Amino acid sequence: MATTLKDLMEAGRTAAPSITPAEAKVLLAAGTAIAVDVRDDSEVAASGKVTGALCTPRGHLEAKIDPASPGFVAGLDPKKTILVYCRSGGRATLAAKTFKDMGYPDVRILGGFDDWVAAGGAVEGMGGTGDA
Repeated sequence: MATTLKDLMEAGRTAAPSITPAEAKVLLAAGTAIAVDVRDDSEVAASGKVTGALCTPRGHLEAKIDPASPGFVAGLDPKKTILVYCRSGGRATLAAKTFKDMGYPDVRILGGFDDWVAAGGAVEGMGGTGDA
């Protein structure tokens, strides 16, 4: 039987728990987590990103999160909690499974950037001025 989008989304939710913006703020402030934005570069440029987040578009994710890859994102630390987000949470859920499959032990689904902004999360870059 073929795998469906529903199957992939469920696998992502099983692999990594969701985290609220409030919980994420605590981990980020403590320096024990890294936010990873998996939206396309144009989306990040238009709306900004979580302050300090690493940008790794989902279309390039595997090459960017593999420490052995020449495209590995500097600053990505597999020893820290990885907080994955996108615009609304779908790509983040799929990306969380990829992080887990590639050996990152502690991955959480932060969900959508819109939820982060609505919760008053700190934002940097074009369009963002939220506070922590």
